[in-house]
Amino acid sequence: MTTPLSAQAIGVDIGGSGIKGAIVNTATGEFIGEEKRIPTPELAKPEVIADIVSQIVDSFDMEPNIPVGVTFPAPIINGVCPLVANLSQDFVGMNVAELMSAHVGRPVVVLNDADAAGLAEAEFGAAHGQDGTTIVLTLGTGIGSALVRDGMLVPNTEMGHILLPNGLKAEKWAASSIRTKENLSLEQWAQRLQDVIDMVEMLFSPDTLILGGGISTRFDEFSGFLSTRADLEPARLFNTAGIAGAALVAAQEQA
Repeated sequence: MTTPLSAQAIGVDIGGSGIKGAIVNTATGEFIGEEKRIPTPELAKPEVIADIVSQIVDSFDMEPNIPVGVTFPAPIINGVCPLVANLSQDFVGMNVAELMSAHVGRPVVVLNDADAAGLAEAEFGAAHGQDGTTIVLTLGTGIGSALVRDGMLVPNTEMGHILLPNGLKAEKWAASSIRTKENLSLEQWAQRLQDVIDMVEMLFSPDTLILGGGISTRFDEFSGFLSTRADLEPARLFNTAGIAGAALVAAQEQA
C-alpha cells in the first residue's frame, strides 16, 4: 500500500561520523525506501554540513512541500546552537535551522538528536501507548537524554551532565565509553549506571525509563543488576530513532 504524502516526511540525522537520512512514514515510524548516508567530514564548516544535508534531501526526489526534520548533536534553542562538542565550533551561536533551510531550499526543523530519539521511542518504540513521563537515556560516548510527557517533548535536557554525589558528571562515571575505557564488567558498569538512574528518578520521577545506545542490545545481560521504580525498557528503534523522530517533529510542525 502506498503511503499518502500527508504521512510522509524526511528525517536527517547529523552524527559525528555520518549524516544519514530517509523518508519516514510518520504514522508508523518505518522507513519508506532506503536510508542514504554520507560520512561526516572531520570538523567540517557549517556550510559543508548543510550541503551534505541538502544532498541527502535532494536524493529522494520528493515533492517540495514534504516536511524535513534534522537532528543535531548539541542543544538547539529556538533554532540556535549554544554549544557543540563533536562538530566545528563555528556552529556556536548560529541559527542552524535557518542555515539548513537556506541550503535545502525549504523550511527545515532542527532539534537535538537525543530529543529526536526520545520522541521516536515514545511514539513508535518502547513507550508507545504509555501515558505519563518517559525518559530516554542514550548511553554511548556520553549520556544523552530526552524527556517526554504525554507525548510532548521537553527539549534540551542534559542529564548526562547531572552532578553525582561522588562529584563526577553522570557521563564521566557511567557512559558506555567509560565501561570500555576502564574495562568494567557489565555488573560493575551497571552499578555505576544505578547511581545515574537514582539521581534521574529522584529529580524527574519518570513512569518509564528507556535505555538506548549500542549497549542497549545487551539489555538482558545487565538489566538484572538495576533497580528502578519506573518501568525499565530497552530502546526498540536503535539507529533509526533519530531519523524517525526528526521526521515526526517536522510533520507535526507543518500540520
